[in-house]
Amino acid sequence: MRAEKYGIDCSKGVMNRGNLYRIERAMKKAMRGENITVGFLGGSITQGCLSSTPETCYAYLVYRWWCEKFPQAVVTYVNAGIGGTTSQFGAARVESDLLSKNIDFTTVEFSVNDDDNEHFLETYEGLIRKIYSSQTKPAILIVNSVYYSDGRNAQAQHIKIGKTYELPCVSMKPTLYEKILDGTYTSRDVTEDDLHPNDEGHGLMAEVIISFLEMVYEELTSGNEAEDNHMDVQKMTPVTPNAYENSVRYQNDNSEAVMTANDGFVIDEQPQNDIREIFRRGWTADREGAHIGFDIEGSCIGVQYRKSIVQPTCVARAVVDGDMDHAKILDGNFEDTWGDSLHLDTIAEHLPYGKHHVEIDLIETHEDDKVPFYLVSVIGSGI
Repeated sequence: MRAEKYGIDCSKGVMNRGNLYRIERAMKKAMRGENITVGFLGGSITQGCLSSTPETCYAYLVYRWWCEKFPQAVVTYVNAGIGGTTSQFGAARVESDLLSKNIDFTTVEFSVNDDDNEHFLETYEGLIRKIYSSQTKPAILIVNSVYYSDGRNAQAQHIKIGKTYELPCVSMKPTLYEKILDGTYTSRDVTEDDLHPNDEGHGLMAEVIISFLEMVYEELTSGNEAEDNHMDVQKMTPVTPNAYENSVRYQNDNSEAVMTANDGFVIDEQPQNDIREIFRRGWTADREGAHIGFDIEGSCIGVQYRKSIVQPTCVARAVVDGDMDHAKILDGNFEDTWGDSLHLDTIAEHLPYGKHHVEIDLIETHEDDKVPFYLVSVIGSGI
């Protein structure tokens, strides 16, 4: 096995054991030969960026473990990874992209996309609470990836949430990354860019996760079953203000009731056939002075737009409730070169709950603009 080859102790990756009842329940369902659905929610690592095929990414390898461990069951695979996205967007899309599939088990991996701060502690809590209290009551395994250049991730924030809700957490930091630090192998053995695993790195990630699942299976089959903790998260006091558990994403197919003005923004009517076709169902504009407005209910407002590597392109400005002192510039020009980014800016946070007016204006265009400004969505969150 890869972990043995590199001298990795997978047990060191268990940051929090948590309550295993829900994982065991999913396993018992599969043992009875019932159909189960396993999901994977996260960013580009979960999506499988830099794995040579979709079948060599860690998510697919973990799915294969479920198939091989429980051959009597039909296991459905849902990979809901979207590159360059955070738990803030995850909370807004988890219902459509994951929970609607009636999952029994899911991993959640945003630790290199979220920053290590209070904002993402809050967005992550909202996401976890939403998954945990969903209709199928799925099992959740928190997965922490890592920057292999410096060990950076949002693990400290995510584990706070994991411990609060008694969820198991595993990490690549004390496993894979530790072996880079001690010289057992180099970062290039497992990643080409110090972030996204290659096939070897994905295999090692999968082994850390599978090692934990094997431990759960062994305890279950030895008669040492976990007890249901009967946790009702809706009755628990959140760690944070928890404004992101209830997020609504407005695009051109569901915004008629909240749109207040549109002068110069054109509806994108291209069909969206896959969740990774991220620049769909939005609006484009290329004329300076183009304007679009919304009345969004909530206490936090986010705006998603395209940052493009095809330059130059346009620049917009977002204003909430006419407060120009807190206007946000939405620059469609992307400084990085890896590809167009689905960028999410928090325009206002922790306002008094209610209806807030959002205005977006195109304030800068150029004669040689290569692509128009693309507004993907407006997201309202809050309680």
